[in-house]
Amino acid sequence: MQSRSGSPCDSPRMSPRDSPHSSPRHSPMLFRKLLMTRSIALQRRFTLAHTPCFDVENGLSVGRSPLDCQTSPGSGLVLQANYPHSQRRESFLYRSDSDFDLSPKTMSRNSSTASDLHGEDMIVTPFAQVLASLRTVRSNVAALTHLQDRVVVLGKNPSTFTCVPLQLAVETLEELDWCLDQLETLQTRNSVSEMASNKFKRMLNRELTQLSETSRSGNQVSEFIANTFLEKQHDVEILSPPIKEKEKKKRPMSQISGVKKATQSPSLANACIPRFGVKAPNESMLGKEIEDINRWGLDIFKIAEYSGNRPLTVVMYSVFQVRAFLIPCDHYHADVAYHNNIHAADVVQSTHVLLSTPALEAVFTDLEIMATLFASAIHDVDHPGVTNQFLIDTSSELAVMYNDTSVLENHHLAVGFKLLQEDNCDIFQNLSKKLRDSLRKMVIDMVLATDMSKHMNFLAGMKTMVETKKVTSLGVLLLDNYSDRIQVLQNMVHCADLSNPTKPLELYRQWTDRITVEFFTQGDRERDKGMEISAMCDKHNASIEKNQVGFIDFIVHPLWETWADLVHPDAQDILDTLEDNREWYQSMIPRSPSPTCLTNTFYITDHAT
Repeated sequence: MQSRSGSPCDSPRMSPRDSPHSSPRHSPMLFRKLLMTRSIALQRRFTLAHTPCFDVENGLSVGRSPLDCQTSPGSGLVLQANYPHSQRRESFLYRSDSDFDLSPKTMSRNSSTASDLHGEDMIVTPFAQVLASLRTVRSNVAALTHLQDRVVVLGKNPSTFTCVPLQLAVETLEELDWCLDQLETLQTRNSVSEMASNKFKRMLNRELTQLSETSRSGNQVSEFIANTFLEKQHDVEILSPPIKEKEKKKRPMSQISGVKKATQSPSLANACIPRFGVKAPNESMLGKEIEDINRWGLDIFKIAEYSGNRPLTVVMYSVFQVRAFLIPCDHYHADVAYHNNIHAADVVQSTHVLLSTPALEAVFTDLEIMATLFASAIHDVDHPGVTNQFLIDTSSELAVMYNDTSVLENHHLAVGFKLLQEDNCDIFQNLSKKLRDSLRKMVIDMVLATDMSKHMNFLAGMKTMVETKKVTSLGVLLLDNYSDRIQVLQNMVHCADLSNPTKPLELYRQWTDRITVEFFTQGDRERDKGMEISAMCDKHNASIEKNQVGFIDFIVHPLWETWADLVHPDAQDILDTLEDNREWYQSMIPRSPSPTCLTNTFYITDHAT
């Protein structure tokens, strides 16, 4: 029954037995936690050094000082409103995935589901849509029961309210608050079962800690259980081991194909290092080009020309000088048309620019930046110029070694880290064991993420993370755990790896010519072996322009659209260039289609690993 005012009223008081709070569940009456206080000015892009520190393996690390070298100076990011460009197309992600479902564009976040900070951003990822719907449900319950017009103290025992509908409404809101609190703090990359797994690990760690304090035998049992049934933790700083003995380099892994003996042995410390890290035949022209090292669209082909085909060394040397790091060497095949040291240098320089974007200023630590640049440098090292699938189909030695799983990516990592064991090549020799292990883990995670067969997984993960944080927490992406931080860095390197269509048209066309040569070379090899020719690798049956339009529409545009949403408005010029390039290739498609032309279907392959 309701009073004349329309509010819940004089129903009999509910007995304790009838109250949902007498159920075994006993959900705690939690308030939804604001991850940042509203006193933070919305125009500030980041939280400063007040967020908890994290360990690479184990998330938050309470005991670490904010001044630790692994601690980010500002690990949070405010996701800005992303108002659609008046003339820019949206990617296919914003279309309905069913003829019977409402289009995701009808699910805009209005005032009941999000703060005004984000306006009418569209939500397309299911998890974020669920959160937005639950927030709407909560708002509707409050409106229907007029609780938003009353002074009601949530957290007070609902049974103390004399009005049963009001009592049920308050309890319902508290249950919704508890559910939202659990969902909003869920790391979007992890499976739901990991919520229970992480909870059980925390509980077991607490029990083992108590057990280890009881006796020596208890400590042994605790240590055995922890070492056997829990992932190994990396909380203890371990002193760096002595310099490797030469005989250690004779282990089987030293026979990794692609690792050649270093051609130069003098120590960098004792050598006279040229201005750009290499002896350049045209140093003045190289110096003029390298002035654009911090600009998107650096002409990497001129860098290669003026450096005597040593672009990766020049770019790494210049970028590491800017960031006060040391440098590694390049180790790529000059006879591979696309996946060579020019591509590696381009990815390094692109990653450097993305790391420097204002939205990410002071977000990542020096260790993370170094790992990201190193991962960019080695992500295609010793690339043979063929795809993962080709290596698998031909039962290559690499495919056998890596069990048909991310074959090239695993090989790039093995070669890259093996090169560090060569004389005077270990640029990380001054890092502690703990920091070195952390860097290695990050590099492995980032390079494995360049496997293009994983593209949709990483795109979905990043978009879910962005949209989830937009509908919660005032749009704040705290980046206070390893999972979220590495996800951003993985997608950054992935974007840099797929950045060719976002560069000035004259550069993009050169990259297209190079990847086409590499594809056709693989196609010729497949034809000679009597194999089925891979998509886009048949020089007798290809439409390069149509392929590029499909590549942009279905792969590059959705990826960069999502990245631009993360760092808005910093990547708008990149999206504009991408759109212009797409229109140019669209205009170059022959008007009268030939029966030999490829269809618009674009196959996600590992062509750009």
